[in-house]
Amino acid sequence: MVTDLPQSPEQPVPAAKTSRWKSFWRSDIVWSYRRSPVTVVASIVAFLLIFMAVFAPLLAPYNPFNPATLNLMDGFTPPNSNSMGGRYFALGTDSQGRDVLSTIMYGSRVSLFVGAMATLFAMVMGVGLGLVAGYVGGLWDAVIMRVADVQLSFPAILIALLIFGVARGIIPPNQQEGAAIWVLIIAIGLANWAQFARTVRGATMVERQKDYVAAARILGVNPFIILLRHVLPNVVGPVLVIGTIGLALAIIEEATLSYLGVGVPPTQPSLGTLIRIGQQFLFSGEWWILLFPAITLVLLALSVNLLGDWLRDALNPKLR
Repeated sequence: MVTDLPQSPEQPVPAAKTSRWKSFWRSDIVWSYRRSPVTVVASIVAFLLIFMAVFAPLLAPYNPFNPATLNLMDGFTPPNSNSMGGRYFALGTDSQGRDVLSTIMYGSRVSLFVGAMATLFAMVMGVGLGLVAGYVGGLWDAVIMRVADVQLSFPAILIALLIFGVARGIIPPNQQEGAAIWVLIIAIGLANWAQFARTVRGATMVERQKDYVAAARILGVNPFIILLRHVLPNVVGPVLVIGTIGLALAIIEEATLSYLGVGVPPTQPSLGTLIRIGQQFLFSGEWWILLFPAITLVLLALSVNLLGDWLRDALNPKLR
């Protein structure tokens, strides 16, 4: 007599993880990203440039700012060739024998750090003032928006130059080089907060008229808590878009200030400083000293800007 053997219960399929991954893969933002080849290429370029900048001490062939590793006999070595000392330089060297590829990696670190910190500073300041202006209104709204209107009537680079010059006049000469990067961050941040403030103010004025804000007021919730827990999460979308595009603008502004000689110190050169140095040798035949840092700056700013444009369209269904 044949008896049926007891069968082990089937193992449950982890449907939660599968459904969560499928939901993420089929979400509107991911679908918009996959359907945009330009955005995919821009994200890859931005990731590679940021990765090389962050890990420059590990990836750079040489340390261009260590005098012990420099040899003046290696100066003006053309790209893809060996120097007189037998060392190979993929992108050539500058007048001091520094490897151009290594200087680009280290210079990108400075440009990205200044741009990211300046954008973060402008975002925090602009979002805070925009929330106050849109929620409180009255005199606070009038003063903050009039200051923003006056500032927006001038180019950001001129405001950054003015703030940088005033700060350099206040800081003692023996401390200027050490504080130059932070002064540059504050100058660029103060020149770009108005865009965040205007956007957040408009969104806050819409949100404060909704029922959930009125209910929180009736329950006696502190206005500061209402702004942080209820209003801020609903206005963060436009802030992320402006912040992404503002990062590209901040990198360009830092490069412009460094090119004019009022940016980061020569001991910590950024992409703008490298471009200013390369411009001196453009007409003498050493074109690579200017060309490769300039291409890096263009690719970095353009890729970040394209990502910001895609994020704006992805978060706004009306623009799809």
